[in-house]
Amino acid sequence: MTDFTTTSASITPDRTPRRVRHELRFRQLTVKTVQRVTPHLIRITLTGDDLAGFTSLGFDDHAKIFFPDTATGQLTLPTVGPDGPVWPASGRPTMRDYTPRRYDASANTLELDFALHDAGPATQWAEQAKPGDILGVGGPRGSFIVPTGFDWHLLIGDDTALPAIARRLAELPAGARVVVLAEVDSEADRIPFETQAELTLQWVHRNGVEPGLSPVLLDALEAMKLPPGDFHAWVGCESAIAKALRAHLVGERGANPKWTRASGYWRRGAAATHDTHDE
Repeated sequence: MTDFTTTSASITPDRTPRRVRHELRFRQLTVKTVQRVTPHLIRITLTGDDLAGFTSLGFDDHAKIFFPDTATGQLTLPTVGPDGPVWPASGRPTMRDYTPRRYDASANTLELDFALHDAGPATQWAEQAKPGDILGVGGPRGSFIVPTGFDWHLLIGDDTALPAIARRLAELPAGARVVVLAEVDSEADRIPFETQAELTLQWVHRNGVEPGLSPVLLDALEAMKLPPGDFHAWVGCESAIAKALRAHLVGERGANPKWTRASGYWRRGAAATHDTHDE
């Protein structure tokens, strides 16, 4: 008699990412606490009645952050129309995309980490922020959920990607294997990570080189010995560097293009950009 029973060990886990859409909402929130985590990272904790129902299911979700007018302190938010945001005649505020680092429904708080890369409006606001200040948050409009059932996981990023890396590490289950390659300016800019997964962590430092100009991420990846097996690779950093890292992973290291997600979280010389490198 032939036994056609399939054992659990032989079942290939579902590795298909899925997208989830969320109701579009715009919230006016209040700064609860401000923490200087490292010399180049400020953590802002927000709260407010509008925060109820906030949803962020993907570790690299992006919420749209709306900053108050620097002259008047007034915060302008759109309303939700049938085709998306509807702006008042007074115009639009300064906006940037940020990853929600942690949402605590029971405490009614939302944490955002601001990487201090330049003297732009987001950095200026974060450095001056104090409890009681207001900030607008829109979305996330959707989540991209990456399964955890790979042989191992690779996360690569600079300061701007630390919140997403922290979220992914926190959600990976015990027994998962993960390699993290993270770029910051110096040893003083390292942050602790919490995870149940088996973590191999390598920090690389720019040592004063302007962000977006240092080759340390690509140099370290090229020198890194990667584990065997099927892996999901995630990259988040300056756009040109993210594209080069993805090209190396797919072209030289055998990464499956369908399991390689690279994003330009920012682009040198440009403001308010977010690039996706799929090819």
